[in-house]
Amino acid sequence: MRRAKKLLRIIFGRTTFVITSLFLQVALLGIILMSLTQYSAYLYGLSVFVGAVTLIRILSKEGSMSMKTAWVVPILLLPIFGTLLYLFFKLQPGTHKVNRRLQELTRKTDRFLRQDRDVLYAYGRSEGTGGNIAVYMNRFGRFPIYDETEVTYYPLGDDFLPALLSELERAEKFIFMEYFIVDQGEMLDSVLEILRRKAKAGVEVRFMYDGMNWLTHLPYHFPKKLRREGIRCKMFAPIRPVLSSMQNNRDHRKICVIDGETAFTGGVNLADEYINRKKRFGHWKDSAVRVRGKAAQSFTMMFLQMWNITETEEDDYRRFIRTENVLAGEISGGDFHAGKDYTKKPGTADDPEFPGFVMPYADSPLDNVQVGEQVYLDIINGAKNYVHIMTPYLILDDPVLVALKYAARRGVSTVIMMPHIPDKIYAYLLARSFYRELISAGVRIYEYEPGFIHSKTFVADDEKAVVGTINLDFRSLYLHFEDAVYLSRCPAVRDVERDFSETLEKCIPITLDDCENFPLWKRVAGSALRLFAPLM
Repeated sequence: MRRAKKLLRIIFGRTTFVITSLFLQVALLGIILMSLTQYSAYLYGLSVFVGAVTLIRILSKEGSMSMKTAWVVPILLLPIFGTLLYLFFKLQPGTHKVNRRLQELTRKTDRFLRQDRDVLYAYGRSEGTGGNIAVYMNRFGRFPIYDETEVTYYPLGDDFLPALLSELERAEKFIFMEYFIVDQGEMLDSVLEILRRKAKAGVEVRFMYDGMNWLTHLPYHFPKKLRREGIRCKMFAPIRPVLSSMQNNRDHRKICVIDGETAFTGGVNLADEYINRKKRFGHWKDSAVRVRGKAAQSFTMMFLQMWNITETEEDDYRRFIRTENVLAGEISGGDFHAGKDYTKKPGTADDPEFPGFVMPYADSPLDNVQVGEQVYLDIINGAKNYVHIMTPYLILDDPVLVALKYAARRGVSTVIMMPHIPDKIYAYLLARSFYRELISAGVRIYEYEPGFIHSKTFVADDEKAVVGTINLDFRSLYLHFEDAVYLSRCPAVRDVERDFSETLEKCIPITLDDCENFPLWKRVAGSALRLFAPLM
């Protein structure tokens, strides 16, 4: 009886409905093309012409050569299909509309994300480079770098959840939450129990999650249920049974902001496998970070920008800030850390009590500026002694691949930690296809034997680190909305490195012999998949 009910749920479920609808649309397009076979000669000539023009257009544009190559292959092999597919992805009015709206919201929040010149100058002095990455991030993304921010690193989702619940209990004015995966279970129940109480007590609560969840995790009307309980809730880009490239741009971010004073981010979603209450791929190794202080304001604005994409009435952003930074470095709006003097000049990295510099940032797939990748490249290229990386996926484009090999060849200890039990077989085979090339260049690769690594962390030289949502794959770097926090000379940087070293003891090294002994069919499959990796 249970099997019959399960089968009926699959047959009549929403996932089957969406997939069937998409399939029917593709089939209809196929039938239309088949009906035009009498004009095949003319169509072929036209497709060759349009394909040639499209290829010239692709190759002449700015952007990743890996992404360009991924389009060149299908257009050369299947001119009609490849060209139509490219035009489908590039001419979608929905994505352009969302990008214009996001750019408009970014301009409107600009005044709340101004760079304090004194902080930028202090950061430049500490780096000895004039603060190049901070200048770049502020210019192309409006992501200021801050001082006066306390950072706490959580090496496991198991450690993150109690801290999250504790901070939610302290909320007095507002709670903003934005997550990629939200699934019913112990973790979500514990969070919602607090959110409901806070909403009844007058705290403004907003909860947003990626629209992919209604296919596999949550009921479609879940937002309506929460709204009845006083929680403003919405899905970002719900999956629709229509062909649209916007459905490829998911909200992969994980953000929680409390009263504009405290914010969390990292790899941990709101589902029980992230806190090891549910076993899926062995032990789940993830990480998160809490920022408390001035830098939380960036997370507030990042959330509001995404929230207001679909809103007709915009927020009064001043309601949600506790400190408004102006170019002169002045602070207004109230002191939220009693006893701290926010009017003093920033300290330097030589001061024993200096808390370091913190830069939260987001990455959009629609603006053709890959700030997430640029931060990673800056860390790799600037490393002097070591660069240590945790990532669940390793699907590299040329700039990152070249940077990793060059770092190892110039004597930097370059170590990448990967899962030993993968969650996606195709992603694992793709990652393995890079192993030989990296190991031959001196990069050391380890796999986490107890299970799956979902943590996305970079750390270099006990000085710099990144904790966030950005994987080392094309989907994160080019197709998803992402976020992270960059840390420079913070005490938490050493915590990230300590976690890496302790986790390394549970890993197995991958050697060239292991690459040779990897089954032939898997090697061939991985190599073949690399042709289409940027589109996956």
